[in-house]
Amino acid sequence: MGARIRLHKYLADCGVASRRAAERLIEDGKCAVNGEIVNRRGFMIDAGSDRVTVDGVAVTGGNEKKYFMLNKPRGYVTTSRDQFGRPAVTDLIVTDARLFPVGRLDYGTTGLLLLTNDGELAYRLTHPKFNVTKTYSVRVAGEVSDETAGALLRGVDIGGYVTRPAELVIINKDGKFTDIRITVSEGKNRLIRRMCEALGFPVVSLKRTAVGDLRLGELGEGEHRALTPDEVNYLKNI
Repeated sequence: MGARIRLHKYLADCGVASRRAAERLIEDGKCAVNGEIVNRRGFMIDAGSDRVTVDGVAVTGGNEKKYFMLNKPRGYVTTSRDQFGRPAVTDLIVTDARLFPVGRLDYGTTGLLLLTNDGELAYRLTHPKFNVTKTYSVRVAGEVSDETAGALLRGVDIGGYVTRPAELVIINKDGKFTDIRITVSEGKNRLIRRMCEALGFPVVSLKRTAVGDLRLGELGEGEHRALTPDEVNYLKNI
């Protein structure tokens, strides 16, 4: 008998997907244990003896952990597969590892995206309880005032949900557009766009520039690089 472990955590530990994405794979009926489809959360397996497959492909542990930073271009989806056949961010990195993106950037957003096969790290970087900050450079239509910055600090109602306090710094404004820097500590879908639109400032362009203190730097759009050991250690202890 081996160690008992929840199926979604086992999939994450083996580099198949992040914990949340692994839960979706299970719910969609794509996972089998000893030949039987499992589609409920919390299912326990024996990691030493049970045979696990995803879409008919056997899952094995012991894969070397890989960590990459990508400057995501516009027009790529932040998934491993897309039902509409659109290009995926995983297409931009050639590696033998089965990578998955850490969190999401929407189709029209660019900037810093981490990809890995380390499910535990992905979980820590995306789960709300860890409060990992993310910083964005944003151009909005209109002239943002100091009162708007104050509203973000108090939290913004984006339709039945009030955001956590966020930091806004005005970089430049010309009467027509305003360039701002926003730092948030949560990961709601399309959060930055929804916050700005709720305050009356439609987003023109959006780029993530940092996760915690890890910065995009001079990495060109569409380019990627492996994280250094120090960067990996930083993320694990963030």
